[in-house]
Amino acid sequence: MRVCVCTVVHHPEDARILHRQIRALLDAGHEVTYIAPFRACNVTPWREISPVDVPRATGRHRLRALRAAHRALVEHSAYADLVLLHDPELLVGLPKQVSRRTVVWDVHEDTAAALSAKGWVPGPVRPLLRPAVRHLEKRSERRHRLLLAEEGYRDRFGGEHPVVPNTTYVADLPPGPPDDRRAVYVGHLSVARGALDMIEMARLLAPEGVQIELIGSADADVRPALRDAQREGVLRWYGFVPNDRALRIAEGAMAGLALLHDEPNYRHSMPTKVVEYMAHGIPVVTTPNPPAVGIVEPAGCGIVVPFGDPAAAADAVRKLRADAELRTGAGKRGYEAARARYHWPVHAERFVAQLETWGGRSPAGLREPV
Repeated sequence: MRVCVCTVVHHPEDARILHRQIRALLDAGHEVTYIAPFRACNVTPWREISPVDVPRATGRHRLRALRAAHRALVEHSAYADLVLLHDPELLVGLPKQVSRRTVVWDVHEDTAAALSAKGWVPGPVRPLLRPAVRHLEKRSERRHRLLLAEEGYRDRFGGEHPVVPNTTYVADLPPGPPDDRRAVYVGHLSVARGALDMIEMARLLAPEGVQIELIGSADADVRPALRDAQREGVLRWYGFVPNDRALRIAEGAMAGLALLHDEPNYRHSMPTKVVEYMAHGIPVVTTPNPPAVGIVEPAGCGIVVPFGDPAAAADAVRKLRADAELRTGAGKRGYEAARARYHWPVHAERFVAQLETWGGRSPAGLREPV
């Protein structure tokens, strides 16, 4: 099967897109054309894929990237069995030549709810955009196939759509015990994701010899604060690192941070970083978003702290640091829960089978769809 994958918003090495979905398609023997902003992100594509470079859509500068992506989709969808889109923006004005193909929209987030966390969208405009986004979702549901990243997204749509959750690779053998020196964060950094809280937390813990390591790209409005904190020596900010390498850096830390704010989009989205920490035996320190609490508390793999409270998060790290039995047990229980429930290859097989069914390349009854 030939699959044309496209994003202009996400980094080309996005964990869900590249390391999970595209990797699963390649492992199943399918051909992938990947339309993404390689040069803008200084990324060398994998040899196994056919790369097509386009500009990246950032902030309010999106029109050029969308036009380039649509042109590329017209050209490359012509020989594809299936087109897999990862940005809702791409669905706006999608050329007819592309719409006539089998198009799948991978729904990563609650787009309308997420508007409140997107600083580049002017505040007065957000209430006007939400109905337009909901209309786009309903129209896309009528015209295209949908994959959902969360069970909680089902209520937004009238039909039944398969869910491909944001899980991760979990090694066969458990990792070593956590150290007593580092607390880490893996993922994009923004105000809504707790970047400023982690900076304040780092200032509290640095005099005690605790290193805070932040691994990920950052929104423009938090970069100056991150650079200042790094210059002062209170934390280490790596910038963007591909997901597999980022998790190798994080492995062995005594705490994995997930200090998301109480935003509408986060209330029913499983925080992938929590599962990634668990998979690598890292105890979790998280704010009380319901999906995170629903994972961490039953597994006994971390500590829940209040929203917007860097001091409480620092106290949680101190507690883990002071109690080797607590942090070792939390890391072990987290790994075991991740291996049992969140191992990506189990979901990868269903993901590929679903696309094969939609692409018309799977013999009837060979595999069960999601």
